[in-house]
This record gives sequence, C-alpha cells and structure tokens, in this order.
Amino acid sequence: MTIETKRPLAAKATSLAAGLLATTMLTAAAAPAFAQGAASSGGGAQLEELVVTAQKREENLQSVPASIQALSTQALDQRVVKGLEDYVKFLPSVSFKTAGPGFTSVYMRGVASGENGNHSGPRPSVGVYLDEMPVTTITGPVEPVIYDIARVEVLAGPQGTLYGASSQAGTIRIITNKPSTTGFAAGYDLDVNSVAPHGDLGYTAEGYVNQPLSDRAAIRLVGWYEHDGGYIDNVHTTRTYPVSGITLDNKARAENSYNDIDIVGARAALKLDLNENWTVTPGVMAQKAEQNGLNAYDPHLGDLNVGHFLPDTATDKWVMASLTVQGKIANLDATYAGAYMKRHVDTQSDYSDYSYFYDQAPYYYGNYITDAAGNLIDPSQFVVGHDRYTKESHEFRVASPASDRFRFVAGVFYEKQQHNIEQNYLVQGLDPALSPTGHPNTLWLTKQLRTDIDEAVFGEATYDVTSKLSVTGGIRFFRADNSLKGFFGFGSGFSSGTGEAKCFGPPVVSGAPCTNLNKTTKEDGHTYKVNATYHLTDDKMVYATYSTGYRPGGINRRGTVPPYQSDYLKNYEVGWKTTWADNSLRWNGAVFLEKWEKFQFSFLGANGLTEIRNAPQAEMKGLETEVNWVPAEGLTLSGGGAYTNAKLTKQYCADITQPNCSNPAAPNGTELPITPKWKGNVTARYEWNTAYDLKAHVQGALVYEGARWTDLRVLERGIIGRMPSYTTADFTAGVERSNWRLEAYIKNAFDERGQDSRYAECATQVCGPQTYVVPIKPRLIGIRFGQSF
Repeated sequence: MTIETKRPLAAKATSLAAGLLATTMLTAAAAPAFAQGAASSGGGAQLEELVVTAQKREENLQSVPASIQALSTQALDQRVVKGLEDYVKFLPSVSFKTAGPGFTSVYMRGVASGENGNHSGPRPSVGVYLDEMPVTTITGPVEPVIYDIARVEVLAGPQGTLYGASSQAGTIRIITNKPSTTGFAAGYDLDVNSVAPHGDLGYTAEGYVNQPLSDRAAIRLVGWYEHDGGYIDNVHTTRTYPVSGITLDNKARAENSYNDIDIVGARAALKLDLNENWTVTPGVMAQKAEQNGLNAYDPHLGDLNVGHFLPDTATDKWVMASLTVQGKIANLDATYAGAYMKRHVDTQSDYSDYSYFYDQAPYYYGNYITDAAGNLIDPSQFVVGHDRYTKESHEFRVASPASDRFRFVAGVFYEKQQHNIEQNYLVQGLDPALSPTGHPNTLWLTKQLRTDIDEAVFGEATYDVTSKLSVTGGIRFFRADNSLKGFFGFGSGFSSGTGEAKCFGPPVVSGAPCTNLNKTTKEDGHTYKVNATYHLTDDKMVYATYSTGYRPGGINRRGTVPPYQSDYLKNYEVGWKTTWADNSLRWNGAVFLEKWEKFQFSFLGANGLTEIRNAPQAEMKGLETEVNWVPAEGLTLSGGGAYTNAKLTKQYCADITQPNCSNPAAPNGTELPITPKWKGNVTARYEWNTAYDLKAHVQGALVYEGARWTDLRVLERGIIGRMPSYTTADFTAGVERSNWRLEAYIKNAFDERGQDSRYAECATQVCGPQTYVVPIKPRLIGIRFGQSF
C-alpha cells in the first residue's frame, strides 16, 4: 500500500491564512470598547429583539410559550455559518448524521432509532421548511447555502398541530430575506480558506441585490458559488477476492483530498403590493451541488484515509418555485403558501465491500458472477443511482388579530411527494442472461415509484383568562396515503425466487422490466396540543404543554413483510422565558418527557433489503436551556445546553417469530442512538472602536458533543462502535469601516477529529469489519471580505 502525503499548495495556503489571522488579531487589539446593541433606559447595552413566525404569526421570541431557538442574520454571520452542519452544532436539542450535503438525517430530543436513510425507509421525524414550504424528502432535506438568510428557527418537540406529518419531533425553518420597497440595497462577500494541514483550498463568492421597482413593487436577487476543498485521501491499496483470486488495485483512482464539493445557486423573489391589504410574493430558488469522493475514512488505513476502487460521486440539483399571498379578509389575516419542487440526485457509489465480504464463507458470492462464457469475473459492484423527486404543497390559513383576547389560527394543508427511484447495482462484463431485462451489466435493479400524500385541517386558539394567564388548544385532523410500486430484484437468469421471477404483471413504472410490487396503505387520525402560559411579570413567563406528533406508516418493499404503522410521540413539557437586568440578560429553558409509541425502526434485512418494523416504545426525558447576556459595553456572552436521556422502555425483538423474545436485539433500557446525553456551546464576542474609524471584534466559540451510538441493536452497535465525545473551538477576528468588513477565522482550531457518523456499506454483521467514519470537518482557516451598498 502506498500513501501519498505531499500537499505543497495547501501548506502555503495554510501559512498565508494563519499569517492574515494573526495580523488581524493584532490590529483588532489596540483600542477601547464601543457600545453594542440598543441602549437601555439606564444607559447600558441591551439584547436585540428577535421576531419569529413559529406560530404562523409574527411574535417576539420571548412571547412564544414553546421551546424555540432562533439564529438571526447577525448570529449566522458571526458564527460563519454556511450550511446545515454549521448551525446545527449551535442547537443543543438537535442531532444529525450525514453522508454529505443532501444526505443528512436530522433528529431532535433523542427521537431517533438509527434509520439508514434508505429511499424505501420511513419518513423523517423532523420537518425542514424553507420559508413556508416543506423541503424534507425521504433521503434528507435540501440544504441551501446559508446566505442572505433572515434567521433559522428551531422548534423542539412535536409540532403536529400547525406543521404536520414530518414534524413529529420538531421543525427547522430557514427564513430568507424578502424584497423591500424601502430602498436599494446590495452586497457581496468573498471568502478563501484552507483545510489545514490535511486538505485543499476552498473559496466562496456570494452577492445580493434588492431593487425597488416602484413604491409597491421590489425584486431581490441572490446568488452564490462555493468550492469546498477536500480532505479525504483515497490511498493506493489492493484487495483480492477469495473465490476467484482476482485482485483489485486502485492505483489509477488514488488521489489526495478527493472529496471536494462545488455548489452554485441563485434565488429570486418579487414583492407586489396589490393594494394596502394584499401582497403577492412569487419566488424561485435553484441550487446544484457536485461532490467527488467519499466524506468518510477507513481507520484501518490511517487518519482521513480511505481505499476505494470504484467511482464515488454525487450530484444534487433542485429548483423550487413558490407563491405566497397575504392579505385581509375582514379583520382576519389570510395567507396562502404554495410551492412546487423538482429535485434530481445522481450518484455513483463503490459497493465492492458487499462483493468482498459476501465472497467469503459461507456465501461464496463470486461463484455466481460470470461472463457470457461462464468464466469467473471481477465481482465488484458499484451503484449508479438516479432519484427524481417532485414535491408540491399548498396551505391556506387565517389568523385573527394577535391583540384579541381570544385569537386563533386555522387552515387547510395538502402535500404530495413522488420519488422515482432507480438503483443499478452494476458488475462490468456480467453475463447478459443474469441481468434484469433491459439493464445490461446490472446484477440488482430497483425501479420504483413512491408516492406520499398528506391532507390536513388544523386549528389553534388562545384565550387570555386573565391579564397573566392564557390557555391554548389545538388540533390537526390528517389523512395520509403511501404507495410503492414497480420492480426490485435480480434477473430471472440469476434467481428463481426473487426479482423478475416474482413479477405478476407488466411494468407500471417506466424503465422497469415488469412489476413485482404494487401496494398502498392509507390512514387517518389527529394530533393535538394543550398549553397554559402564566406571566409572572411583563418579562418573565412560565408555561406547560402537552402535545402529540405523528409520522405516517408505509409500505415495505419485501412482499412478505407487512406495512409498517404510524408511530406517535407524546410530549409533556414545562418551560420558561425570562428577561433580566433591563433586557441585558435572557434565560430560557424547558424540561420535557416524551413517550414514543410503536416507533418505526428500519434496518438492512436479508439480501441487503431495508425493512421497517414497529418497535415497542421508548422514552426521552431531558432539559434544554439557553442564555444570552451583555455584561458590559461591547461584550456579549451566549450559550446553550441540553441533557437528553433517551432509552427503550420495552425490549425490541427483531425476530417476530420468537413468541417470548428470549434473545432481544435491544433489551429494555437500551440507550437510543444518534443523540448524546450532553450537548452544549458557549460563545463570547467583544467589539470596540479603534483608530481610523475602524470597528474591531474578536470572538471565540466552544461546542461540546457527547458520546453516542449509531444503532439501536446491541450486537450491531458493538461491531460498528461508539462515536466518542469531542469539543471544538472556533475563533474569529476582524475589522469593519463604513460599508466594508474584513475578517479572519479558524473553525475547529485544534483539529479535533469528531465523528458525525459510523457505518458499514452492507448488513453490519457481514460488512461490519469494514467500518467507515464520517468526521466533522478538520481545521479550516480562512479570510473573508465583504461590502454593502
């Protein structure tokens, strides 16, 4: 095995960026402080007021009786947030696992069973919205670059009343800046960085323009291009198959820093004030992300090294058109929000681990992989995938005036998502007689159409019993429809018991050789919420909430496995929102107990097919808190933390044929995967005036993530291993003057090798010896410059 380690360009870039950072810090450290934020009546600095729309109306964050954390435009910029992973680390109640942009599963408050994110798997338990539009798909939400964003709102706990099916455990809302008729505005930002000392250069160019067209119309245009330098090395290695003795050699594919990503996108929105009461805002957003390589490494080959033999690429492109209409019907605020999204995901994945480990006893897979003459050939598989999504959503709602003693929000919702799935498991030179009809060199084919439809009627009302006490009740009636049809399996020449051999009709999905799956499941029900809020003073309140959330059931593509049923989440929560010291200190928090009944658990079953079964039940209990403080002029301290104890309350038996479950896959009390018991962060920022009319700042942020498992099952988690705890540190320093700003930054300054995920390419008990680790991004050093006009 040969490992190339030379990186002269990256090393030079690292030295340059480090020098710039040091210079900027020295420049920034030479003058007294200046006041930050609005001045209080006593002359001290105050925290800014943050308006959110989490409850479908504009409200001060401190007035919303729910566990909500919001990152404003300023907070996102100060933390150098560019994408989902950057902001999620500052959200203590949120956890995730990822294989790269567009392939991320998000969880809240420990509601996670270790889903494998398969296209035939369960719906996500956390909803992600882009403005008013749900953008969650089966394999993960779309991930727009975070630029020109007004705020990110995070609602922890079931949001079934106002948000629906994919908000069982919580909701994330990305709110964009809207067109404004108040005047022209524009800006741009440039960034150059280096993954040091492990990788290559990265760079970003972003810009926006807000142009009034008249006193009643304006347009906002936003664009971005981002190149993320790679940091995983595909090192030279070999592999010999036991059955045929054929040896693979990846010398031609060996490459340093081969997992680079390019992202390009744009957003346009038009605001039209039809009259004093009605506004129409059409918009369109599009993004394309192209990724090379694998965002994971093989610990057996060394730090950030992997040895892959076949292509690993992913292209994720999507476009979404949206329309929001807002106006008045009598004294009611009326809103229509609709969107249509198309998403194309094309992937190539090295699947030779499957080939290699199944080539060993007792499977001897290689004996069955031959050419047309019957000769054994290289049995290596690689997967070529084409996923085609369409998603449309429509919501109409009305809201009574927020100042009324009795106020309400009510509406209707419709969503339809279709996922056209094509997965070709290719073996080059394969005997054509072994492939499904019409798909040469394909050993296994998945060609299916999945359709998920959700319809709902919802309402939520609040009544002020006294000037201090308010009660709220909400309910959502839903109907869900899930269908899966098409083909999966081997060709008739390879298997007489699966695939084409089990077809019962002609193809109903274009490109399939025939049909061996066509099933539908429907269900209806309701979720609800009850809340009581008491204002101790004008700036301190406590609340108690009982709410429920659900996730629809669906179809298992293995015909012998029955459909999986909906799972429900019950949430008991007590929280507080408090402001102290003349609005210079805020302390919010909540304690919660959640019960997860018959939760959906997906895993790789026989032949590597995903199966979803309903496990018994689990319980999550914990505490989450957030503090923001301005102790002195120019100095801001902020932080948050969460403790989550998530575990099974009944044993999980994977083998449903066991009447007494004498050997459970996960016994009672087993810790649920993905979510750490402890997660927290703290940020300190100091700003002051310097000579030459410069304003300077320095900032430091620490993030802690506790240890966690990746799988629910005890045997499998023992093979894959536990993700250890880690702490990262980010630092920034910069200056600004008039309309320009310059900043240097270091993210993950001490190059901590934290882990986002661990996995094997096929069933854990077979491919588990080849465990991959998805690391957090190594040390990133950069400098950025921007101007506003």
